[in-house]
Amino acid sequence: MSIATINPANGQLLKTYDPMSPEQVDAAIGRAADAFRTLHSTTFAERGRWMNAAADLLLRECDELAQLMTVEMGKTFVSARAEVAKCASACRFYASNAERLLADEPGDAKAVGATRAFTRYQPLGPVLAVMPWNFPLWQVMRFAAPALMAGNVGLLKHASNVPQTALYLDELFRRAGFPVGAFQALIVGYEAVEQVLVDPRVRAATLTGSERAGRSVARIAGQEIKKTVLELGGSDPFVVMPSADVERAAEVATTARCQNNGQSCIAAKRFIVHTDVFDAFAEAFALRMDALQVGDPMDPSTDVGPLATEQGRIDVEEQVDDAVRLGARLLCGGQRPEGDGWFYPPTVVTDLTPSMRMWTEEVFGPVAGLFRVDSYEEAIELANGTNFGLGSNAWTRDPDEQERFARDLDAGSVFINGMTTSFPELPFGGVKNSGYGRELSAHGIREFCNTKTVWVGEGTATGGAGSHSE
Repeated sequence: MSIATINPANGQLLKTYDPMSPEQVDAAIGRAADAFRTLHSTTFAERGRWMNAAADLLLRECDELAQLMTVEMGKTFVSARAEVAKCASACRFYASNAERLLADEPGDAKAVGATRAFTRYQPLGPVLAVMPWNFPLWQVMRFAAPALMAGNVGLLKHASNVPQTALYLDELFRRAGFPVGAFQALIVGYEAVEQVLVDPRVRAATLTGSERAGRSVARIAGQEIKKTVLELGGSDPFVVMPSADVERAAEVATTARCQNNGQSCIAAKRFIVHTDVFDAFAEAFALRMDALQVGDPMDPSTDVGPLATEQGRIDVEEQVDDAVRLGARLLCGGQRPEGDGWFYPPTVVTDLTPSMRMWTEEVFGPVAGLFRVDSYEEAIELANGTNFGLGSNAWTRDPDEQERFARDLDAGSVFINGMTTSFPELPFGGVKNSGYGRELSAHGIREFCNTKTVWVGEGTATGGAGSHSE
């Protein structure tokens, strides 16, 4: 993919960028290493002031930045503004809470023969962030805000179709007061990732993206013995049981499937409905999906804009066509509209079978797979019957079922009677092929810290550490 801004609403090429040379990348890594020596010695109060200043800039420039994201990857302007606001909130959360989340944790000094014993969290250094286009600001910020507040520095390799958003982020933290080089965008293709990751000055990496990309980064980082956090794909189940409020479930299901034009790793994708309420849910869901307005993402009345890339629409079309060819039924949608742009309508597909690609593959567009089950056990088996395990939804007003879903769904998060989303206050990440490690909350800010044990003795000739081996 060339490094360029192409408006997905009309396919128009707006701007192209030459990739940085290996020498320019090397210089950027050097600046990052220099910035780390400065940043990690600053106080939480100083970093907090700069992070709050970044939040102020985001809110002041919200409309301009939202329009930029809409033009680069097609999300609706309304949702883009909400993304900017969410990023500002994350900045403020970590500005206010980083010191508490990284405070020294006292240990039982007496039990280990010390006068003092505690755990200290200290930053690692430059961290490479390989980020996708679908939430071009938020997915960067949920790494950048905690990492910078911990005292780390960031090198961003953003998706090649959102270079202007990357360049905005390149300037944001410097403008807010962080040292020069504390956060830099590397305008490079994916082939440059290995050069950065093998550099000894780079201490760790985080990636949000495809399973294939995650395997590649994990392989390189493993060879280099460097810490990684991976948030990869998802095929999230949305389970509806007989006790659920079916109309409310159908309403939330529509938003859950079509948020960000259906291009979200944690969007609900497989709708698993108990037979007792299947017909009622299917009718309500298909009606709501069919009623969504598809069109100009800058129009406030638009619900679903274009897919971000032409290839993305081709992939979605091929998955739906494969299912229909093999016997699946369309309840709505399924046909690309006439005209310019990479639009695809909200679509509901049912009567799916294991021979169809949609049974196992993640569909990255506004397409829902609808499955009928006869029992809780069947619902769990189907929900967990995928290589992914990012988010999950369950709809039930039965307290016992709620506890069972929380226990049995094999995913990084379980949302009961609500839509899967991310919060700065809660950890975010997956299991199985959806990745490992966590972003956000205390877990996220500690991922790129050295969890250091500190043992202090009296310094006399009697007793103390060292009298036993590991």
